[in-house]
Amino acid sequence: MKIGIIADLLGQPLFESLALAKQLGADGVQLYAVGARWNLMEYSAEQLAAVAQECKNLGLEVTAVCGDLGGHAFQFRHENPERIRKTKQIFDIAETLGAKVVTGHIGVIPEDPSCERFAILCEALKEVAAYASGKGMAFAIETGPEHATTLKQFLEAVDDPGLGINYDPANLKMVLDEDVVKGVEILEGHIVHTHAKDGIHYKKCDPVIVYNAFAEGGFEKLLESTGQLFAEMPLGKGQVPWNEYIPALKKIGYDSWLTIEREVGADPVKDISDAVNFLKGIIV
Repeated sequence: MKIGIIADLLGQPLFESLALAKQLGADGVQLYAVGARWNLMEYSAEQLAAVAQECKNLGLEVTAVCGDLGGHAFQFRHENPERIRKTKQIFDIAETLGAKVVTGHIGVIPEDPSCERFAILCEALKEVAAYASGKGMAFAIETGPEHATTLKQFLEAVDDPGLGINYDPANLKMVLDEDVVKGVEILEGHIVHTHAKDGIHYKKCDPVIVYNAFAEGGFEKLLESTGQLFAEMPLGKGQVPWNEYIPALKKIGYDSWLTIEREVGADPVKDISDAVNFLKGIIV
């Protein structure tokens, strides 16, 4: 397995983030298509080529490109033509950067496949997956709002090798209190990228309400009415059972990226540096 870092979370301009990721000991970086400090969708072909070259110069691979576009993702049919168009553009960008995966949240998949939202999501992701598989790439749904069994059901409904899973164990633990080891077993053959993140689940919550709050920018307001539901933690300090989780990934034959994500904290760079060392100690 290889260690990556989500470069945007290092808090520096793009090229400085690449250099810092290398300095911290990473093998690769995941780049946001539209991040807080850069927008790759506005880059020219020459600028993208320069990013790819800088990664090569530093000995870094691009693990994936984050294709999150904000809002409610693919849950509303009337928004999807434009979202699909932009997602295809992100695949073109990822291809230029040498990445094989675009990750993203797609909205909350209903457990009931007869639900209209299931059909809307399936319709949109069939088109995205077809574009991805045509390039030998994959769109990786980030875990979080639905159980592994629901994700597997959705993958089977789309039925395209261009759709896979970006396995984030912390999201599953924080929101659903999911057994992340069992989840790996259920999603065997579909995991194409992972986020190395940790967290704590405090109390049961409705993932639809939680992810709607994120989409609408009202998550802090949600916490005011519900109290603390979960918390992201530094790697090894939360409830993800790393000494069982990593072997579970190895057991299903996953040998690709563990890409560190640290979205909060007083000193994310220190936490990311500590996370690199933590992972190096358990993946040998």
